[in-house]
Amino acid sequence: MSATIPLDLLSVFVEVASCASFSKAARALGTTTATVSRSIGKLEQELGSELLHRSTRRVSLSTAGAALFERAAPHVRALRYAARELPERQEEPAGLLRVTTLSDLGTTMLGELVARFTLRYPKVFVQMELSSRRVDIIAEGFDIALRGSAGQERDTSLTVRRLVKHTHINAYASPGYVARRGSPRVLGSADHDWLLADPLRRVVALPKNVTARVSANEFLFLREAARAGAGLALLPAFMAEPLLATGELMRVLPQWTLSVGSLIMLYPAGGAPPRKVTAFRDFLLDAFKSAGLA
Repeated sequence: MSATIPLDLLSVFVEVASCASFSKAARALGTTTATVSRSIGKLEQELGSELLHRSTRRVSLSTAGAALFERAAPHVRALRYAARELPERQEEPAGLLRVTTLSDLGTTMLGELVARFTLRYPKVFVQMELSSRRVDIIAEGFDIALRGSAGQERDTSLTVRRLVKHTHINAYASPGYVARRGSPRVLGSADHDWLLADPLRRVVALPKNVTARVSANEFLFLREAARAGAGLALLPAFMAEPLLATGELMRVLPQWTLSVGSLIMLYPAGGAPPRKVTAFRDFLLDAFKSAGLA
């Protein structure tokens, strides 16, 4: 007897025993009576014991068959139910959706979008990790990552979708700062205080005689410092626009802008993605398009 019994054979056996008929079991399983008969024969060969007594009119369990049915049927049915009730197999998106993104993006844009998404899909539970580190999506079990990209992602294990074609960096200051110090005439003017994010140091060269008054590894901190009047901040436009609308920030150097690449979404490639992933993907694509950012 084999050390292991194939689960598909046990499943066929449980169906035949429940129906007391090869033909009824075949219809329930969506296969042929001949296939069911061969499966039962193979299982009996594996176990070295007759499980079913066959006659022209009916099928009945042998002593060994009754013992096996009593032990196996609850487990086979539980496995069928578990597989059928997986969130990803339901028509409506459901289950836990794990998303990772930059703190700046998550704090300024995604809160409202995730709220709208969960209202539309009440069976999806969102776990969001906001971090400046580059997460290994597959190794750490995330469903989706949102991040900036200056070029093409080369990881073939991931599917890449672009959300925003270009992210623009502009210069901003509070009205109070401008009233006190005036507007700069050129980028990096030595008579102004500059607030600069560390990622921009590679692409924005301030004059050698100018040092950033405040530097940080996240744009959101610099936005708040600029709002408080600490200086002139170089910020992504989408992050500054809410404060432009309230009058807490104003744009300076309107002739200067910097394109730093796109905003992309990544999720594991290979096979059809779960419905919760495609729902969130399509929701974000529509949201960014409606906002005129795509």
